Amino acid sequence: MALANQFEPRLLIDGKLMPARSGATFANVDPYFETELGLTPDGGVEDVDAAVMAAQRAFEADSWRRDHQFRARCIAQLQEAMQRHVETLREILIAEVGCPRFMTHALQLELPITDLADWVGFATNYEFERNLPAPATMVPPSERLLIHEPWGVVTLITPYNYPIQQLCNKVGPALAAGNTVVLKPSPLTPWTAAYVGELVVEETDIPAGVFNVITSSSAAVSEALVSHPLVEMIHFTGSTEVGKRIMAAAASGVKKVALELGGKSASVVLDDADVEAVVRFNVPRTARHSGQGCINLTRLLLPRSKYEFGLEVAAEVGPQVVWGDPRDLNTHMGPQISDAHRQRVLQFIEKGRAEGGRIVTGGGVPAEAEHGYFVEATVIADVHPDATIAQEEIFGPVLAVIPYDTDDEAVAIANNSKYGLSGAVWSASDERALAVARQIRTGTMDINGATWYAGDAPFGGMKQSGLGREFGVAGFEEYLDVRVIGYPSGS
Repeated sequence: MALANQFEPRLLIDGKLMPARSGATFANVDPYFETELGLTPDGGVEDVDAAVMAAQRAFEADSWRRDHQFRARCIAQLQEAMQRHVETLREILIAEVGCPRFMTHALQLELPITDLADWVGFATNYEFERNLPAPATMVPPSERLLIHEPWGVVTLITPYNYPIQQLCNKVGPALAAGNTVVLKPSPLTPWTAAYVGELVVEETDIPAGVFNVITSSSAAVSEALVSHPLVEMIHFTGSTEVGKRIMAAAASGVKKVALELGGKSASVVLDDADVEAVVRFNVPRTARHSGQGCINLTRLLLPRSKYEFGLEVAAEVGPQVVWGDPRDLNTHMGPQISDAHRQRVLQFIEKGRAEGGRIVTGGGVPAEAEHGYFVEATVIADVHPDATIAQEEIFGPVLAVIPYDTDDEAVAIANNSKYGLSGAVWSASDERALAVARQIRTGTMDINGATWYAGDAPFGGMKQSGLGREFGVAGFEEYLDVRVIGYPSGS
């Protein structure tokens, strides 16, 4: 591809851009791995150690973690560099991820770059130290200094579906808090992270060792990053199963862990809602980014009295979801990230059919798809709440439709999940919808099309959807440890 002629991805270790492994040459190890865009440096365990050691040295140098204004300036420089090169980032992102171009003008690219300014503000304005009020009964009279300070070396592991958004949402607060980082992007989408690493070196004053990037196809590299004794915190976004393994591995070192994991979000349509409008919204919403989103609304709960009508609307809307070349602004749904993932999605669809589901629309590969890993926008009706496609995260454009009779039953079905990430409730009454939403155990919820999503809203899940929060004060404080020092009053 043309991009391969314009940019060569490299590892970033200790302020140096490296084309391949930084350690010794291994006769039987290829230093590169193949991606959709071309060859990418295949970092090894020795690179992990070099990067973590560099990050530890940069943290111990003290100036980075103590100089809040300097950190703010450096993050602002990174934001400005990403804005200057936004068109190159856009082309890499579309080619690498397959996300539709329209999404790069919001969540996939431009919005998270804009939101880096929030972390500049935290570095500048956050009260890292303050005195606690002295209790009158304390003997001897004492002052207590509350200190928020960075953890140290932080491992950031990002997913393939929103690579720039996740990079900004993790790197921004981690650096603003004074940590040093080693970033490990998904092996399916390493080029975006490598390009940002190049901008860090060439267009910011971020000191050597503060920001490191390891691209690799090896699970052993991720394991080494999680278990390295100098890593104090891990922030991971991805599947729940991998998150569990990371949590278990981190336990031996009692490391701070933040996890943003899977979801199986329910869209609950109450019996007084405009069913047609909701279905016309929900089918393409499920298919956004080809269903590769943890907060996608993948379970649609319809009142039995309006169930068949809702399915008729879904049958009409499904074929209208525009799929195709993600470079086209009119495309709503690009390809799946890989052929292996497409096969996984198709297997879930067949499982849904085998367990009694009725294919309302879609259900396979578009007949016109000669190239690309496409799956049709799919709606499956008559899904039992315990069915596989109602319980497992498919990460594809598949909507499971479930009927219900009462509000209490709808709440019970929505809560019948190991996940608790997001969801939505629809009603002619905002108050009624809010009352139902309060009973559904998820980290975030939308009501009647209103959204929680903003830079100041803490985002994260309940149950097996994760630990910790992103965005806002709560997201920033994930990257800070807390100390208290008592000293005599009047000192």
